[in-house]
Amino acid sequence: MQNNIRPIAPVSISGLTPGKPSTGLPIFEMIRPGDLFVDPAYQRNVNENGIRQIRRIIEAFDWTKYKPPICAYAECDGKTILKVLDGQHTAIAAASNPHIAEIPVMIVEAEDTIAQAKAFIGQNTDRLGVTNLQLHQAALAAADEDAQTIELVCARANVKVLKTTNAYTGTGSNQTIAIKQIEAMINRRGPVLSREILETLATADRGPLTAPQIKAAELLMTDPEYCDKFNPSDLTNAIVDLLHTAEEEAKIFAATHKVPFWRALAIAWFRKCKKKRHLIARVA
Repeated sequence: MQNNIRPIAPVSISGLTPGKPSTGLPIFEMIRPGDLFVDPAYQRNVNENGIRQIRRIIEAFDWTKYKPPICAYAECDGKTILKVLDGQHTAIAAASNPHIAEIPVMIVEAEDTIAQAKAFIGQNTDRLGVTNLQLHQAALAAADEDAQTIELVCARANVKVLKTTNAYTGTGSNQTIAIKQIEAMINRRGPVLSREILETLATADRGPLTAPQIKAAELLMTDPEYCDKFNPSDLTNAIVDLLHTAEEEAKIFAATHKVPFWRALAIAWFRKCKKKRHLIARVA
């Protein structure tokens, strides 16, 4: 045996509680790729980048580079079908290649959409190319409470979370793809205050809500240095009055003072914001 060859060996599990699989072993089957289906409840549509990826797979199809799509049986219109939980690009490439009649797929137990969406999340978390928006949509399909809270907070603030990064319509007003920033804010501030922060931005009605804007508004409406010195409506008015000038000022301020852009944006808004008048008690 060569010196650089080593066997698979277990590692120490001291301090761990090994997980016991809740489903049976997966099975492998040879399937015509055209007989597979994709559920839009948790799977993304194939965009231009995806089409390019599929074309590359078609041109360089090689069984040594092949990863079997992960599928699950499901019922649809009274028929039993196989849904692709992960690997739709591979399946589409195989279906498009005239040299490929069947492909091996791995079939796991996931009997309903919620279980399938959870499986999709498990396969794609931490994987490059799968966006936070796609994972959020899958989490919604999986009835994840955190994802549902995000949607509810945004809906009550009149903010629409888009499903893809290129789905802005019109001016993009009250629309956002900054799902991770909103999620982090809700975790820090709770749903009620997070809704108020988003509502303050949404009421300005001036275009897509970006992560720096959300972070800037959160700072102004929660930091003791700022939050007691203005009303939320005055912050909205300041955002409307400045329009894109605030971003331009923030870029210059951030570069000059070596501060993050979102903090510089908060400072630009605060300077324009009408301040509260504090009554000074007089001693008789």
